[in-house]
Amino acid sequence: MPRARKGRLVLFAGVAALTLVLDQLTKALAQSALASGRPAPLIGDAVRFTLVRNLGGAFGVPALGWALIAIGLLCCLLIPVLLLRHPALSPLQVVLLGLIWGGSAGNLLDRLRLGAVVDFIDLRVWPVFNVADIAITVGFLLLALPLLKRSPRSV
Repeated sequence: MPRARKGRLVLFAGVAALTLVLDQLTKALAQSALASGRPAPLIGDAVRFTLVRNLGGAFGVPALGWALIAIGLLCCLLIPVLLLRHPALSPLQVVLLGLIWGGSAGNLLDRLRLGAVVDFIDLRVWPVFNVADIAITVGFLLLALPLLKRSPRSV
């Protein structure tokens, strides 16, 4: 295996593993320290921790049962294939794919193990979310940003 490809795989695996571990660790801490549905203020009343078991998808998408598990599995299977098939990905793109994979795997583990995703970060103006949701959102947004910056004429 060429050195550059191996380096990308190591970078991807490291970011994905770190994201997954951080997500699962923070969810375990939230479950052990918080009473379900009882907010614990963090920064005044603006940011608080509220333990919620989310049966639905991101941003309050209603429960879709096995479809959400299938989407999580698809992400976890397709992202490594994308990484292997596109050797020209930049290190930043590899990191972002690692964030998406780690977040997808974290929420998928919750769905398979608990039947719901553990959410606990509550900004009060947004649905309650978790570290995996942050990783997935940041990864997708930063991957999409260059596409959004292109003018319609250059597409």
